[in-house]
Amino acid sequence: IVVIDTRGAEHYQRGHIPGAISLPHRSMDAASTARLDRTKTYVTYCDGIGCNGSTKGAYKLASLGFKVKEMLGGLDFWLRDGHPLAQGSAPGSLAGSKLMECAC
Repeated sequence: IVVIDTRGAEHYQRGHIPGAISLPHRSMDAASTARLDRTKTYVTYCDGIGCNGSTKGAYKLASLGFKVKEMLGGLDFWLRDGHPLAQGSAPGSLAGSKLMECAC
């Protein structure tokens, strides 16, 4: 699974899900996605319920033939659940982070 932050680069640098790559939905097209691995599943997210960037990104990726899911709730729900953020232009990693267990 590859997580994609569909917001603009400035927002990505301020804080993103560790391991996520930045690919703003506004710049998604055949050229900008040419290097993505088509055997992977992609998960898009944006700020939260009030933001439709993840939906637009998921739609564009699906239209280009990628397997894609949308992370509902985006960063808002991620933070509400107590998960960490990475900052800067590098994806970062969840390795070594203490993740919460879900008893769903």
